[in-house]
Amino acid sequence: MAEFIDLVLLAMLALTALRVIFLKDLFAVVMLFGIYSFLSALIFVSLDAVDVAFTEASVGAGISTVLMLGTLALTGRTEKENKRSSVLPLLVVCVTGAALIYGTLDMPPFGHPDNPVHEHVAPRYIEESPKEVGLPNMVTSVLASYRGFDTLGETVVVFSAAIGVLALLGVRRREDKNTPESGLKAHLVLRSVAKSVIPLVILFALYVQFHGDFGPGGGFQAGVIAAAAFILYALVFGLPMAFKVIKPKFLQMMAAAGVLLYASVGLFSMAKGGLFLDYNQLADDPIAGQHYGIIIIELGVGITVFAVMLSIFYAFGSQAERVNKP
Repeated sequence: MAEFIDLVLLAMLALTALRVIFLKDLFAVVMLFGIYSFLSALIFVSLDAVDVAFTEASVGAGISTVLMLGTLALTGRTEKENKRSSVLPLLVVCVTGAALIYGTLDMPPFGHPDNPVHEHVAPRYIEESPKEVGLPNMVTSVLASYRGFDTLGETVVVFSAAIGVLALLGVRRREDKNTPESGLKAHLVLRSVAKSVIPLVILFALYVQFHGDFGPGGGFQAGVIAAAAFILYALVFGLPMAFKVIKPKFLQMMAAAGVLLYASVGLFSMAKGGLFLDYNQLADDPIAGQHYGIIIIELGVGITVFAVMLSIFYAFGSQAERVNKP
């Protein structure tokens, strides 16, 4: 039954991808991309990768869809007709695909018990993680402790993405008082529902942030969920109101503060005589030190991801308002 479900989901993924290729309506393409992300999340759930599924659903189907819709507000929803020959692009895609397939021929069989990951890496984490880190969620142990330096690099990449977007677009405030108010203030039902939902979304984001040690979650997912709550607020009540709640300059400082908070844990552990991001140095008990370190760095990740996602939305949203100004 599990294999049948995987095959059905893969077939739906393939059909969605093929439909995206032939569509000219970019709004429909964005919606199909969201469906594609949800299908991918279901596949990850079927593979017992719940943390990855959580991230795919929140980032791929959530924030990415909103940002692509913001891009459509700047570019238009209809793809321009390409009069050039498509033979060369098709040839490049075929050659690249063939090279990728050829590269997989040397890979060990999927799921085989003699694969190196099952012989060395996985047993090491399964057997030693409870003793060395002491967290029930082994995924958090790997990402935040064993691969803490890699996760710091990923956080820096997210921060760099915000710098790139803000450098290209920036956040433009309303300059003309005659410009109509943004948002959906005339929809009273929607405003009432948003007021009820937004606090619950923020509460759920806090749960995901501080429950990542025990179940699926962590800073990346929590930051995206919290940003989605404020994006919903901006969509319903307008960007000017959102600017009053959280100013763009404050978000930029938050994004940098999260990265600095993460890196400061490593510097503090070095000052205590350990290695960079050696959480054992944070307390007399190594297990307690691991807990403290993971909580702090996950908080840094959550702050940075939240600030970056909301800053990027501010940039796209403010540009769209300026373009659509009468």
